[in-house]
Amino acid sequence: MRALRIFLIVVVIIGGLFVIADRVAVHFAEGEAADKLKATESLAATPDVSIKGFPFLTQVAGGSLDDVEVGIKDYEAATGNGAEKIRIDDLKAHMKGVDFSGDYSSATAADASGTATIAYDQLLNAVKNDPVDLPLGATGKVTSLSYGGNGKVRATVVVAGVPLPVLGTVTAQGNTVKVHADGLPRFGNQALDVSEVKIDQLPGGIKLDKVQAAKDGVEITVKGSNVKLAG
Repeated sequence: MRALRIFLIVVVIIGGLFVIADRVAVHFAEGEAADKLKATESLAATPDVSIKGFPFLTQVAGGSLDDVEVGIKDYEAATGNGAEKIRIDDLKAHMKGVDFSGDYSSATAADASGTATIAYDQLLNAVKNDPVDLPLGATGKVTSLSYGGNGKVRATVVVAGVPLPVLGTVTAQGNTVKVHADGLPRFGNQALDVSEVKIDQLPGGIKLDKVQAAKDGVEITVKGSNVKLAG
């Protein structure tokens, strides 16, 4: 009986040491992965990387991680306007099936999905110099973008010095975010795009999937396959 008690104590101690070693290892790996991702994407700040699943060490032995969460507070993406950049806020991505090299210099996720927000001032800054083609050969300029309620975007389009309020629907076509006017006063109900921003570069090659107007900006969802986290 005493021998059994000693054996159980030893098992508990060994199990505890394994858990400690596993958590130390995962903490180290998260730091290494975050540093590599920062360098690969030229980020201003180190992103958050959280490796899920237990035990971590058995995943390492297999060379693949089941589930990795990545958080990037501010990401600057290229747009279709040449040197113009657009800030994407609070990008949170879930990576599944992440294969990695031994020194974490390269890592690729089989599948990825995530969410982020593009503030209205960022969208406005990207289109403020673009003319809006209107019916009857007129042109306008977007001077404000904000939330209009009920999933709509409110825009102000100035035509010949006259500001016209417009409610629009935000859509995604490929990697392009568009605000499609529901109707313009004085020009009937002919639909048109009052703003259009192409996002040329997202981390690891993920793609824009869906967009939705919300209070703080346009909420986007992204997805991708064979997404590179590093290397």
